Amino acid sequence: MLNMSAAISIMLLLFALLLLLNTPIAFVLALVTAVAAYASGAHHVILTTAADMASGVESFTLLAIPFFILAGDLMGAGGLARRLIDFASSLVGRFTGGLGLVNTLTCMFFGAISGSAAAAVSSVGGTLIPEMERKGYNKELSIALTTTSATTGLLIPPSNVMIVYAVAAGNVSIAGLFLAGIMPGIVVGLFIMLTLLAICMRSGVGGRGEVAGIGEIVRSGFSALPSLLLIVVVLGGILGGVFTPTEASAIAVLWAFVLAVPIYREIPLRKLPGIVRRSARTTGVVLLLVAASRAMSQYLTVEQIPQQVSDALLSLSSELVVILAVINVLLLVVGIFMDMTPALLIFTPILLPVVTQLGVNPIHFGIIMIANLCIGLCTPPVGTCLFIGCSVGKGDVARVSRAMLPFYAAMILALVAITYFPAITMWIPNLLSK
Repeated sequence: MLNMSAAISIMLLLFALLLLLNTPIAFVLALVTAVAAYASGAHHVILTTAADMASGVESFTLLAIPFFILAGDLMGAGGLARRLIDFASSLVGRFTGGLGLVNTLTCMFFGAISGSAAAAVSSVGGTLIPEMERKGYNKELSIALTTTSATTGLLIPPSNVMIVYAVAAGNVSIAGLFLAGIMPGIVVGLFIMLTLLAICMRSGVGGRGEVAGIGEIVRSGFSALPSLLLIVVVLGGILGGVFTPTEASAIAVLWAFVLAVPIYREIPLRKLPGIVRRSARTTGVVLLLVAASRAMSQYLTVEQIPQQVSDALLSLSSELVVILAVINVLLLVVGIFMDMTPALLIFTPILLPVVTQLGVNPIHFGIIMIANLCIGLCTPPVGTCLFIGCSVGKGDVARVSRAMLPFYAAMILALVAITYFPAITMWIPNLLSK
């Protein structure tokens, strides 16, 4: 039997080795937990690992994840992006860098409706990246803008990752998280837009587009309205007590189906089984991660790792400003090497007790974590959105990564604002709770 520090060292080394071998992260979590438990003598954890994994997905709340994933896939294939592009173009296309602003605004709309950054990159990028190139924008700039803009949809509700955080955190309101994410998502989008405007004014690309008349704005807005209403229906229904977040996710599927199949007629019925299978595969990956992280969380709790991490961080400083800065740097590094869902599942139970001890609202901290890990989706070597954007836009990852630098800076500045000005996050939840 090894002492705790030796067991944790083995755990970290095995974790790094398995990741380098490209082992699926769910298997990494389960294997690392079993080996660490055996090495530290916590044999009862090994015996209950399967039961912990099963109990980890026995949650009515988690049913929202497959429904929102299916709704996002239906929207991605259902022609929503084109209508949102037209509406965004009528609103901001007249300004300097107009097409780039259209890109960001459309990604915010589409990401919020679908709850998927990857879907926003592929759906919006497939149309706007080539169009931006034709208008004189640099290819790498176009891909970088689309990639970073797409992540705003993970903050603006509804969002699958908020549900993942709520499950990992325990007793945290999903409705509260949904409300809290609205303003931070808008803030990140505005920082990205301002960065684009600065680039356009310095380089001279992205001249003003045509000024849309009131009639064009109304026409395009009416066409996009059924899609945008999904956000109103989901949030309004949850806040009004009409249905739970899980029931809202099922309604989102029905809404997306009606829009994509009988109304927009973008998805023929013969393609529905393929879309459902793709959603089922994605759901399987996410829920297996949840199950494996539950087992690891149980082991960490038994060995009092969160308390030890809390003591270590508080020994550095008792100042909240410093602790949040250290946590943000840690999560920025984690996000470079790990996808958002496993990062949330692993680090939420470890870090949340630290910040709540210092008076941080769990909802605010959830938004901080999501805003932070969104940056990792845009960074190599595992940035999902970055690679999808490069694939859709046929760009080189190294060159696009260099073009991303000013947008990384914008997202980090937005993260600092979200972290140290809680009112950005909590304004809407506090307003509606009065």
